[in-house]
Amino acid sequence: MKKLIILVLVSVLSINLQAQDKHKDKGEKLEKEAVEFTVDSTAVLTLDKTIETLYNVISGEKDEERNWKQFKFLFSSDAKLIASGKDKEGHLKVVYMSPGDYIKSSGKWLVENGFIEKEIHRKVDTFGNIAQVFSTYECFKSKTDPTPFMRGINSIQLLNDGERWWIVNVFWSQETDKHPIPARYLN
Repeated sequence: MKKLIILVLVSVLSINLQAQDKHKDKGEKLEKEAVEFTVDSTAVLTLDKTIETLYNVISGEKDEERNWKQFKFLFSSDAKLIASGKDKEGHLKVVYMSPGDYIKSSGKWLVENGFIEKEIHRKVDTFGNIAQVFSTYECFKSKTDPTPFMRGINSIQLLNDGERWWIVNVFWSQETDKHPIPARYLN
């Protein structure tokens, strides 16, 4: 009988400790999910900083959450992100997205796979309060990857309202064997 009581006590204690560990794990997970991102309002005061922030906010290692508040802060209210490429039948097409649409369609993939986008060249044309930027990029799954898995050009249109820069559109195309990036956008 004494052995049975000890066995029951050990079992109850073991179950209680396991439950505490599971609760602790959930608590840590909840704490991690509760990270509140902030917006850096100085990130849009110059054209250079705005584009640098665009690249930084979508880039991150695998399982690294992105600051989508900062991402949305970069764009004007009717801004579009426009992806161009070929569909399954080989026809050229474009997909128009709002910043929110982009987050819904790509946000999870970026976090699950890791995605580091680096600007390697920039050509800027400005007139008055508007700017057109051809920004050549390379993409990696991790900062430690030696070679990019993709390259292309972002065509970024911006507006300065006298106080800050707003991204109006980002229109991009990936490099292909048939359409390599011209040298003038690499040097």
